[in-house]
Amino acid sequence: MYRFSNTVIGVLNLLTLLASIPIIGTALWKARSSTTCENFLQTPLLVIGFIILLVSLAGFIGACFNVAWALWVYLVVMIFLIAALMGLTLFGLVVTSQGGGEEVPGRVYKEYRLGDYHPWLRERVRDPEYWVSIRSCILSSKTCAKIESWTTLDYFQRDMTSVQSGCCKPPTACTYEAGIVDGGEDCYKWSNGVEMLCYECDACKAGVLEEIRLDWRKLSVVNILVLVLLIAVYAAGCCAFHNTRHAAHPYHPSDDNRMTKVRPRWDYYWWRWWHEKKEQLY
Repeated sequence: MYRFSNTVIGVLNLLTLLASIPIIGTALWKARSSTTCENFLQTPLLVIGFIILLVSLAGFIGACFNVAWALWVYLVVMIFLIAALMGLTLFGLVVTSQGGGEEVPGRVYKEYRLGDYHPWLRERVRDPEYWVSIRSCILSSKTCAKIESWTTLDYFQRDMTSVQSGCCKPPTACTYEAGIVDGGEDCYKWSNGVEMLCYECDACKAGVLEEIRLDWRKLSVVNILVLVLLIAVYAAGCCAFHNTRHAAHPYHPSDDNRMTKVRPRWDYYWWRWWHEKKEQLY
C-alpha cells in the first residue's frame, strides 16, 4: 500500500507531465512560424518543456512504482531546477528594478529614455543583430499602423503603449521648422517613411525595454509562485524517496524504533548468542 506522500508526488508529477506536452508543442509550432516574434521563445520553451517532461516522468515512476533510483535522479534534478529558477527570478528583479516612463506635460502618454534602464538591458538592444529582430517584430505586429489615423487632438487625449510612444512618433521635444531640427539626437533619426519612422531612435529601444521590464516583472511573480510549488513538490519527493527506500529495506538496522515482534532484526540472534556466551563464561 502506497503512502500518502507517494500518492501526492505521483499525482503532481502526472499533471506536470501532461502540462509539458502543450509546452513542447507550442515551441515546435513557433519554430515553423516565419514571424521573428514567434521565434524568440522557441529555445527556452523547448528546454523548459523537455526538462519538465523528464523530471516529471522520473518522479512519477519513482513515486508510483517505488523505484528508488528514479526518485533519487528526480530529487537531484529538482534541486538544480529550484536553484536555477531562484537565480533567474533574482536576476530578473535586479535588471528590471530600473526604468519607467516620464510624464509629458499636456499629454496622457509617457516617454522613455534609454539611460534610465539597467546596463545589461541597454547592451541587449544596442546589439545590431538583436535589434534587427526586434525591429522586424514591431513592423510585423503593425503596432504603429494603429495610430496612423490619429488627429492632433488624439495625441493630446489618448494614451499609447511604450513601443508606440518611442517608435511611432518623434519625441515631443523635437521641433521641425524651416528645415531646422532641434530637440535631441533622436529628432534627426525620425523619418515619415513607414519602414523607418523612429525605429532607430533610442526612445524606441527604451520603449521596447519598458515592455520587457513590465513583462519580466509579471513573470517574476509567476516564477515565485512556481518556486513555492516546486519546493512543496520537492518536500513531498523527499518523503516519497524515504518511503521507497524503506519499502525496499524494511528492516534496516538504523531504524531503532522498528517493531521486532513479527520478525527480529538481523542482529538479534547475534546479540542473543553473545549474551548467552557471556553468561556461560561468568
